[in-house]
Amino acid sequence: MYVRSVPELYFDRRMTDAEGLMWRLEKDPHLSSTFANVTVLDRPPDFERLQRRMERATAAIPRLRQRVMSAPANLSPPVWVDDPDFDLDLHLRRIALPKPGSLRQLLDLATLIVADPFDRTRPLWQFVVVEGLRGGKAGLIEKLHHTITDGERGVQLSLEFLDFEPDAPEPSPIETAPADPADDAGPATAGDPSSLETARDLIAGSLRLPIGVARQVRELLADPTRLPDASTAAATTLRGILDQLADTEQARSPLWTHRSLRRRLETARAPFQETKVAAKRLGGTLNTAFLTIATDAASRYHRELGEPVETLRASMAISTRTEASGGNAFSLVRLLVPAGDMPVAERFAAIQEAADAAREHSAAAGLDTLATLASTLPTSLVTRLARQQAQTVDFATSNVKGSPIPMYVAGAKLLENYPVGPLAGVAFNLTLLSYLGSLDMCMNIDTAAVTEPARLASALQRSVSDLLAS
Repeated sequence: MYVRSVPELYFDRRMTDAEGLMWRLEKDPHLSSTFANVTVLDRPPDFERLQRRMERATAAIPRLRQRVMSAPANLSPPVWVDDPDFDLDLHLRRIALPKPGSLRQLLDLATLIVADPFDRTRPLWQFVVVEGLRGGKAGLIEKLHHTITDGERGVQLSLEFLDFEPDAPEPSPIETAPADPADDAGPATAGDPSSLETARDLIAGSLRLPIGVARQVRELLADPTRLPDASTAAATTLRGILDQLADTEQARSPLWTHRSLRRRLETARAPFQETKVAAKRLGGTLNTAFLTIATDAASRYHRELGEPVETLRASMAISTRTEASGGNAFSLVRLLVPAGDMPVAERFAAIQEAADAAREHSAAAGLDTLATLASTLPTSLVTRLARQQAQTVDFATSNVKGSPIPMYVAGAKLLENYPVGPLAGVAFNLTLLSYLGSLDMCMNIDTAAVTEPARLASALQRSVSDLLAS
């Protein structure tokens, strides 16, 4: 057992259907669920101190010492098992940038690290301390797989290694239990489960969608003409799902038509309080202001390149977290956003209305419901459907709440905090993390789609200025 001095965050041993779906989708590298954070520090952290804190964090959060074990034939979501060969040095590393040590160099390095696939035989996280930034600063690249947690829960996890003062006393060590040797038997098979507990988890997982309902789902998929007259639970579920899957209209941008695995990160910042005041003045929320900024920047980009567009399709991550939620608790909604040349206030009002309607419509078929259906289908079909749905979206957004007060890691102060969201087949993902009176934004860009990423970044910063002045 662990001897704990802090409350333990709850993690289920078995992935949810949504997490299992993210895991399966990575058969297609365009659908990677890896996300990251690029942090700028005022100085290099004390690396030995950080090692001790991360060693303790992996004891306080067992998920960080666990690897994934897939179910036979994907009959159920995978389970998490202890990694008996866990080695902190494989997950916490230190490197240095060559001169001049610019933010651009840090972002380019982060792009390569985030794009590098995880070793699926080990725990799915990696931290890299980057020294040599200009002005005596340093960076920290934190990379995690989405099956561990979402962005909001990731902020909570960071409290295990972050402090509220530079010279905070180190918490007492946590005694870790040895890994369960039964977990080291390799992937479970139908005839040779690695342990009775793992076998029970895998079998229980396969029953999350009752066999009868699963059969009805398959029958209705094979003959959709029966759906209007059907009144089963499977039909009710499918009606909401098929409304989304039937939407295969291509994304609206005439410029962002190609997709690749080439990436570039661009950043922008906005003052938190002033942006919140501007959103209230315009009659909406900070999240609407964020989506308005993203849309306005996309609109500018198209106009500057001589390809104006009236509407674009965006996806927006919405937190569904409650006190009982595990590592991931979010849903995705799609909405058409106005991308024509118009005043900020007019765009803001239209996006507020569209976002409200999208949230209401998505309630009938959220991510968990879609994932439950996907668990009954072959991986090849699921990835094909996911790519098809990704092709209906131009760009993605996500908004994560951070700390309003200064934070420190091993004695170094966090100055800037740029979150890197997964692309999953769209032209760009703009993710926002609030920290210390600032809204720090990072744009993860597919450069085959957005061929002039610096132009888009410049448009984003100008859109921030226009919204604040509205």
